[in-house]
Amino acid sequence: MYRKDLITAEIQKLAEVLAKIMGLKLDGKFAEAQVIFDETLTNSFNLPKDILETEDNTAFNDWLDHNELSAEKLDSLSEFLYYELGLSLERNRIIAPKLNLIYKILSDKHKIVHLVNFHRQNNIQQYI
Repeated sequence: MYRKDLITAEIQKLAEVLAKIMGLKLDGKFAEAQVIFDETLTNSFNLPKDILETEDNTAFNDWLDHNELSAEKLDSLSEFLYYELGLSLERNRIIAPKLNLIYKILSDKHKIVHLVNFHRQNNIQQYI
């Protein structure tokens, strides 16, 4: 029960951060939103910005293998990254394949497939 409460609290915290980032973007405060996004990647997921920003998906795949995030944490990361799509063609080209890697791990390793992620996988095909 304790672990479930921690996971729920963490997911709620990330949802609040995501809402704040989206609000800043809607207000045209892109630089401030990017700072919060980068801080969250580092603090909540321990994901270095350079690994996310590189076009080499091998580094991201190695990071995923090394960190062995829980299914809940991977799902949160996918949610967080999904809302980065649509900002620019270059950003889409970098983020979309990484999202596919996360969805693949959720499906293959954790045996988790849900309709939201399935729909998102279909949507991100346009960016690859």
